[in-house]
Amino acid sequence: MPRPELLVLTGPTAPGVEDFVTRIRALDPDAAVLHHDLRDVGAGLVHRRLRTRHDDVTTTVELAHGCVSCTLREDLLPQLHALAAPGGPARIVLHLDPVLEPEQVCWALLHVLVDGTTVADEVDLRGVVAVVDAGTWLADATGDATLPARGCPELPDDERTVAQVAVGQAEFADLIVLTGTADAWERARLDAVLARLVPGAPRLPVRELDDRVFLASAVRRGRPADVHAALLRGSPPLDADCGVRLVVFSARRPFHPGRLHDALDVLLDGVVRARGRLWLATRPDAVLWLESAGGGLRVGHAGDWLDGAGDEAWEAASAERRAIASLGWHPRFGDRAQDVVVLAHDADPDEIDAALRGALLTDAELAAGPGAWSALPDPFGWWHTDPCSPAADAVAGTDGRSEEEH
Repeated sequence: MPRPELLVLTGPTAPGVEDFVTRIRALDPDAAVLHHDLRDVGAGLVHRRLRTRHDDVTTTVELAHGCVSCTLREDLLPQLHALAAPGGPARIVLHLDPVLEPEQVCWALLHVLVDGTTVADEVDLRGVVAVVDAGTWLADATGDATLPARGCPELPDDERTVAQVAVGQAEFADLIVLTGTADAWERARLDAVLARLVPGAPRLPVRELDDRVFLASAVRRGRPADVHAALLRGSPPLDADCGVRLVVFSARRPFHPGRLHDALDVLLDGVVRARGRLWLATRPDAVLWLESAGGGLRVGHAGDWLDGAGDEAWEAASAERRAIASLGWHPRFGDRAQDVVVLAHDADPDEIDAALRGALLTDAELAAGPGAWSALPDPFGWWHTDPCSPAADAVAGTDGRSEEEH
């Protein structure tokens, strides 16, 4: 018996998203649409709405801990298990609240057990559809507004910006559905950004919505990427278009932590997205993961370099990571390297490259050796925010990394 298909829908609260839901239900009237409204999650309440061919029922659920992870574990995942049971709908649309990023939710679908099984064991996870407003998305994705400033619920210990959520939603998509209006120049710039941010995802105007939305040929299918995988996925264009360009930065010497801390400001203005692996002179074993969107940036621990980690670490690494390490192995530094990809829309690529290159150890500092490097001032904690905040608590990322907001 075939498993029901599960489609994950993400995007802001907007008429365009509701229009999408209406259109997808017209394409498949038997599809069930499940949505958890988190506007009152801070008060311990979640409003669950389930739409089927015959019913439209909203239920208020009380969660003792009033947090997003509790919502997933205690209500959303069990609801999906119930819908996937024999006799249920052949297609389920999981419509995410605007503050949720699909990568974290898909990780939960794939890994969190409910009564001994995951949701992904019970359904055919087709992938993620992101609704993007052509007239507002780029401004949102490059700004520094906080979620509460946009009327989103203020969740405990949540310092994400609108840009971080907007970029995270679009970047993880298997299909982009475009709503809203934009003039020719705005649309051209948006297309240039999306072609480089998420090159594997087709873009489809909502008015042309058809069976392609069911993701029969999706590539990612909700699978989170490994932070140790290749940074350029899906062969994005490397040339400039409408002022939009990818900057690929690589180096085989460590960063001076103090100079890098200062240089990161170059990624917070005129940049849509930056992602990459960092090697600090003060932390010879640690891989740090950098991720920015608009005016928000996070740096976090992503495990250790394979060099010196032992045979077990090498065997546990993915085949792609082992291949990347082997091809670039350095006789002195092993697989340690700087690899950062920056998607700039209104910044000088040469200035970005120069700022990052200037943060590397100089020849004299490199020659001083690891003993001298360990004494360098290091402003990075294992959790760090930009704009810098005095304190924050470590959290686990979808791939087990702990993050620092910078």
